[in-house]
Amino acid sequence: MGEPTTLTAPARPAPYPLRTAYGLLRTARPRQWVKNLLVVAAPAAAGRLADPRTLLQLAAVFVLFTAASAAVYLVNDARDAEADRAHPGKRRRPVAAGEVPVPLAYAAGALLATAAVSGAALACNPMTATLITAYLLMQLAYCLRLKHVLVVDLAVVATGFLMRAMVGGVALAIPLSRWFLITTGFGALFMVAAKRYSEAVQPAGRDGRTRALLTEYTAGYLRFVWQLAAGGAVLGYCLWALEGGGAASAGTLLPWRQLSMAAFLLGVLRYAVFADRGAAGAPEDVVLRDRPLAVIGLAWLAVYAMAVTGL
Repeated sequence: MGEPTTLTAPARPAPYPLRTAYGLLRTARPRQWVKNLLVVAAPAAAGRLADPRTLLQLAAVFVLFTAASAAVYLVNDARDAEADRAHPGKRRRPVAAGEVPVPLAYAAGALLATAAVSGAALACNPMTATLITAYLLMQLAYCLRLKHVLVVDLAVVATGFLMRAMVGGVALAIPLSRWFLITTGFGALFMVAAKRYSEAVQPAGRDGRTRALLTEYTAGYLRFVWQLAAGGAVLGYCLWALEGGGAASAGTLLPWRQLSMAAFLLGVLRYAVFADRGAAGAPEDVVLRDRPLAVIGLAWLAVYAMAVTGL
């Protein structure tokens, strides 16, 4: 007789509540949360990151804005569930695939939105709650209508990035300079237009399967927008850097503000390589995976820190 056979029980799927919870987490787009790190932009520009209390409050702002953005993703996927089921890629999204019921997605989105606004009012200040409310209303309008309006869709998405960069300063009552707003606004438009351009020139984008509005744009127009925005971001940054003059300030060894222009320009040029290739469809992947861009970013951070702290 042969040796006894050991029977292995087939793997059972996770219980329904666990599958639903995991589906809700996936719908909240954890990979997109890295964008919310922009909440540190204004405090960093003001040289306020050395204070532990500031870092603690920024962590709270990050969580609140992440909740707000997750609420938008949940509502968007619930509203587009039927259309997503006919899409070759989006049909795998948890709401479209039936892992998360549509009413539950709406309810979770409403709960997160309420928590984000209430938390901002309690943990920060009324202006922070107002800004997050404005973000939610704008993004919901985008989901319902504005994503189908030429040019406005680009402006809304870019403004969402700008609001992320503003909210940290608003929460800490840090005045936002005109150069900060100009550079951040044009930089956001640069990345958004580059993303749309990449989607338009890819095979999946030419027949409108990725975004219906892409059939209304031409690749040449989107290229013009991201090039114009890149120039505006560089010009705004250079005007900020040159505002302090061309010499080192008292107590500093070198004119760090002016020297930071070189790293900033290199970063824009490096990102533009991917935009020009049509490979900037996922900005977070470009920023996190390209080593030369990461090195340039670290160099810029070091020189900018010297400029802000006056070393």
